[in-house]
Formats: sequence, C-alpha cells, structure tokens
Amino acid sequence: MSYGHLSTDCHHYHDIVVDYGAGPRPEIVVLCGSTRFHETFRAENLRLTLAGAIVLSIGCDTTADGDLTTAGQLGQDPDALKARLDALHLRKIDLADRVHVLDLDGYLGDSTRREIEYATKLGKPITYLSEVPA
Repeated sequence: MSYGHLSTDCHHYHDIVVDYGAGPRPEIVVLCGSTRFHETFRAENLRLTLAGAIVLSIGCDTTADGDLTTAGQLGQDPDALKARLDALHLRKIDLADRVHVLDLDGYLGDSTRREIEYATKLGKPITYLSEVPA
C-alpha cells in the first residue's frame, strides 16, 4: 500500500515497512477522538483489528485519574503530559495509512480538529465513525 509522504522524510520510514513474505502489509489505521470516549476507542480498535488492520490508538487516557496517577508515579509532569501526548499522536498519524475519527455524537474537540487538519495537510484519507454502518 502506498501513501503520500514528504520525500525528504522518506529515508526515516522505509525501515519500518519490510516485506517478510507474509503477503501484503495490512492497512495501518490511527484512531483520533476525545479520550472521554475511551470505550469507543477500545471497541473500534477491536473492530478494525479483527478486520485485519494494524491499529494505532491512545496509550494514555488524560481524562482518567488512574492514568494520570500512574504517569505521576512514573515521573511524568501531569501538566505537561497532554501537550506531549498530542505531539506523539501526530507521529502516529505520520505512520498511518488512514485516520479514523471517533466523532461520537458529532463531538470533535480542539485536539481532534488539529489532528484532522494535520492529516489533511499530509493527504491522509480520513474516515468517521458516524459513517460506519451500524
């Protein structure tokens, strides 16, 4: 599968796409949306994984006290955490073939809007949960 990317960045990514002779590389999909919809992230991750995709998702729920407590115990500054995780999610978009937006109840927060804008600038295909047949 081929996708548009900056030729100046090409050498950074070719080592991660290796043909091991196991058939075509699965589509890489990154999930974007508000972390308040943690259960929706889990459900879409499962649905897409079972459909054969490699799914990139959130690794920390910044709305969950448990995740923030664990981050603090690991020496992370909870106040700086959100900005760092937002930047990390942009790198996941860089790796993805497609962005899947979890627009539950039509909600798109500021971070999700920035991610959609970033993906659009990269020419990444974008799909929305609201478009998935029930």
